[in-house]
Amino acid sequence: MPEYSAHESSYIDDGAQIGKGTKIWHFCHVMPGAVIGERCNLGQNVVVMPRSRLGNNVKVQNNVSIYEGVVLEDDVFCGPSCVFTNVVNPRSHVSRKAEYQSTLVRRGTSIGANATILCGTTLGEYSFIGAGAVVRSDVPAFAISDAATVARSGAVHLPTAGLVDEAVSPLLTCLPLAQIGFFVAEILGSTSYGFRSAEREREHYETIHRATRGAPA
Repeated sequence: MPEYSAHESSYIDDGAQIGKGTKIWHFCHVMPGAVIGERCNLGQNVVVMPRSRLGNNVKVQNNVSIYEGVVLEDDVFCGPSCVFTNVVNPRSHVSRKAEYQSTLVRRGTSIGANATILCGTTLGEYSFIGAGAVVRSDVPAFAISDAATVARSGAVHLPTAGLVDEAVSPLLTCLPLAQIGFFVAEILGSTSYGFRSAEREREHYETIHRATRGAPA
């Protein structure tokens, strides 16, 4: 008996490796050569392709395809219908199998619903990709990339978030603002402050940044 559970509507091909305690829900397909760690959760209609790898405690929501060359480290969250790719310039009439590019999603990263991650990129550990974002280049560790554009982003403020253990809590310093845009945001987001205008929001984040790292770049 396998040490994982899979719904009867799902297909688990011979040669796939699946860790203990993993749950695979309706209409999924795990293909030969795919590696899935322990305690993962695959929602409805998830495909895990050959030579892709999921670490431990990875959560993949409905309608996500993990293509060849995609690596999700431990504790990664993939929101519903987020998109991975492995070819930069796909054409129906041209085979690109020899040109697949890898995508690395570091430990603890969260990817929002309908976000698109272009291949050849690395998402740094504990980064946070907003719903609908299009990621075209590497994202630094602890960075926030919102839905409008990856350039208009901020940094995860771990003490305020209160969502990390003591092993991570020493990493308190936000990344330089010039690297990832001029907004600085706590992970809870601006909506929790009830801003009435974009200008008030900007003033709030600039105040946070001056207090933590100096004047905006």
